[in-house]
Amino acid sequence: MTYRPLLTLSFLSLSATLFAQQPKPTRPVKEGEVDNQEITVEKSRKIELPPANRLFNKIPSVKASAEQRKLTYEFEDRKLTVGDPRITPGVLAPAMTQPDDTPAFSNYVKVGAGNYSSFLGEGFVGINNLSNLSLEGSVRHLSSGLGPVDGKNSSQSDTKVKITGKYLTDAFKLQADVGFDRNAYNFYGYSREYAASSAFNPDLIKQRLNTVNVRLGIENANSENAIDYSLRTGITSLRDRFNASETDWGTNFNGSLGITDNVFALVAADAYVTQRSDGSIVDNRNLFRVKPTFKYTSSLFTITAGLNAVNQTDQRQGINNTRAFPVVDIDVVPVANIHFFAGVDGDINRNTLRSLLSENKWLAPQVLLVNTVKSLDIYGGSKGALGGGFSYEGKVSYASYRDFSTFNNTFPDSTKFFVLYDGGISRVLTISGQLAYAQKDKFRSTLKGDFFRYGLDRLEEAWGRPRFAGTWTNSYVLNKKLFITADLYFYEGIKNKNFTSNTVYTLKPIYDANIKIDYFLGKQVSAFVSLNNIFNQNYERYLYYQSQGLNFLGGISYSF
Repeated sequence: MTYRPLLTLSFLSLSATLFAQQPKPTRPVKEGEVDNQEITVEKSRKIELPPANRLFNKIPSVKASAEQRKLTYEFEDRKLTVGDPRITPGVLAPAMTQPDDTPAFSNYVKVGAGNYSSFLGEGFVGINNLSNLSLEGSVRHLSSGLGPVDGKNSSQSDTKVKITGKYLTDAFKLQADVGFDRNAYNFYGYSREYAASSAFNPDLIKQRLNTVNVRLGIENANSENAIDYSLRTGITSLRDRFNASETDWGTNFNGSLGITDNVFALVAADAYVTQRSDGSIVDNRNLFRVKPTFKYTSSLFTITAGLNAVNQTDQRQGINNTRAFPVVDIDVVPVANIHFFAGVDGDINRNTLRSLLSENKWLAPQVLLVNTVKSLDIYGGSKGALGGGFSYEGKVSYASYRDFSTFNNTFPDSTKFFVLYDGGISRVLTISGQLAYAQKDKFRSTLKGDFFRYGLDRLEEAWGRPRFAGTWTNSYVLNKKLFITADLYFYEGIKNKNFTSNTVYTLKPIYDANIKIDYFLGKQVSAFVSLNNIFNQNYERYLYYQSQGLNFLGGISYSF
């Protein structure tokens, strides 16, 4: 087995301790994973400002009827990062608010409790009676004092605070956000023998992530303008309990110019300046992207063509290269509301400490950061409305990658994970399908499945990545007082390897069913109860990390 020079030089620079932890298989290893997040379906109060007609990506799409748009509930879907996160189809994304006839109180507080010593506290305050200005603030804390393994040794908590200000004029909309996230948890994937030994110290398994972000954005608010634009910039600072940190400054611009009624010139540009520090490692990593395209639209088809030019630099690894990728997309509408599409594109997908932790929070110190190059993605499919409230989307994608990122348990400490990359050419076939049904403002259901086939060059298996992922989400409103949401998640074909014993594990299929019921007791008071992991599976999404079994949360909210 041979690693590419990039990886070889990077690993040689690590400390002797890291060499002891780094797996030494006969071939490099790789894995990916689903972010272990709690599903929360909840009411969201937010100030709605008149949206501008965006010209960006002005592709004819299936438009919901007026009756369908009345349903304003939405699921917060559990994040699934497999293959390239950009290849997942997104059709009929439901919305997450309250029933239309519920009085529009802009403020609320919510408290709840459940088993595993769980506590939920949440609040929202909005001020929208100022001329052209709206302010809103929210706070949310969800914690479990006990976990699935050794009680408090697998406890976790998540706290989020956010303040947003919006200023709207006839010409533009200005928005500023300030947020703070604190996520505390433990590395509880240890063996029973280790827990019983004198070397075990509960303080050494604790981890804490503190994230501060500040964002500012401006965009066009006049739909009559021939020129449309959106500019956003922000800084995110991440720090963990062991003094690893990352500061990421990102700026994104989108613009469009209507040349004729059917032809548009579009440009998208991104700039990311990132510094990561972890012990003796200090790494400055930047990425700049510009994507000019032209788009022609008509009632029968839409054609988009252009170029995606990306430059990436990494001071520590001595990387400074620029790649150009073709961008071609064709969308044909042979009959009303039925689309057939096909295209090719490519990109460089950033892998930052923050993005990797969002996939797997049990990362080892001094994890290697390398961007994944999507050299070419050829895709095609169909989407549309079938009538009677049904809509669908089907897509097939065949993409090639370099430095395809994965996760696997470290050596010899299997409680933590390293990010491992396939330095050769990896080819991923993705077949995705989605079927949705909406019945006015009463019922909505979405069934979605993704099948993945990994053709790897230097990695033994696609460690940690499911072969199949399926979701089924539903919402039902009864008499505008009872709101029920239910969802089912299924993942299959996940593999991990213990390099100490050289054993490959195929994790058991994951079935995760959840239901939440909201009942509006009056104009300002509502009660809720949620049941999660109804099948009571202590499944492992990551090797040695059991999930909570059947857990519930109940509480009450007050709007004012």
